[in-house]
Amino acid sequence: MLPFANDYSRGAHPKVLQALVDTNMDAQPGYGQDDYTKRAAQKIKTACQMPDAEVFFISGGTQTNQVVISNLLDGDEGVVAADSGHINFHEAGSIEYTGHKVLTLPGENGKVTAKNLQAYLEAWQADENHGQMVAPGMVYISFATEVGTLYSKQELAALSKVCRTNHLTLFMDGARLGYALMSPENDLSLADIAQYCDVFYIGGTKVGALAGEAVVFTQHNVPKRFTTKIKRQGAMLAKGRLIGVQFDALFTDDLYFQISQHAIDLAMKLRQALKDKGYQFLIDSPTNQQFIVVDNKQLPELKKQVDFSFWENVDSTHTAIRLVTSWSTTEDEVDALIAVL
Repeated sequence: MLPFANDYSRGAHPKVLQALVDTNMDAQPGYGQDDYTKRAAQKIKTACQMPDAEVFFISGGTQTNQVVISNLLDGDEGVVAADSGHINFHEAGSIEYTGHKVLTLPGENGKVTAKNLQAYLEAWQADENHGQMVAPGMVYISFATEVGTLYSKQELAALSKVCRTNHLTLFMDGARLGYALMSPENDLSLADIAQYCDVFYIGGTKVGALAGEAVVFTQHNVPKRFTTKIKRQGAMLAKGRLIGVQFDALFTDDLYFQISQHAIDLAMKLRQALKDKGYQFLIDSPTNQQFIVVDNKQLPELKKQVDFSFWENVDSTHTAIRLVTSWSTTEDEVDALIAVL
């Protein structure tokens, strides 16, 4: 089977695994107090060009979204997200499980826009019954979005301005941050993201690590006793070094960006081949996720050779599927997929 269902079906980049082997017998403190975790945090702050940022490491993406969102909101507040946002569809109601509502806006190509957000906030404020409604306290976005699209620098700056004017926290889910940053259509840098977002995370699970995400707070806005809260919500590893060592390796010699670029180069090759073959795209994604529409009659044969993700039913005879490249995808695999298609 050709592996194109997701970007986390394989283990870890060889350099990440080697770093774990090389440090395996070095006794270190637990719970993220080890030297490797501290060094990784410093490297991330340098990469963000924000020496005063505060970095924490959490076990996975769903845990990160739940811990960050639930602890930055007041009890009566909810989080605004695009209707296609990951926390609204694919996280098993983990935000609602903490007692906070996901407040959805119609997404434009998967994105929350400054215009739609401002209109929503004005309508909420003008509603005479808003005292009986969940208050918006945070805006959640992802980069890349759930459908593989990107925020431009102009769009992110405008969204940040609306959030800060209205005293809302802007939180970016960066599960696929590396792939977004290396897209040929991206004009944002890691430093730009640190400037415009109040908190964001750098995804490791989908970008070369066995597991783990790095949360970056940029506005001296870390919740009180945040490490206690992470542990209380089951998102802290006793062997915190497991994540620290991996991010230390990923942020050595630009490995994180190099392996992300590899995935994007192969995704763009696949994207062009799909266009040349006349496939219809559900949405035109410039990142490592490609969404195409397939005749249902083709699906049984395709399933015999390719591991892909179902996305949605387009009509009674067509289905949208997702094909994903990753740091571990090989050119031979892409060539074989193109041949099958």
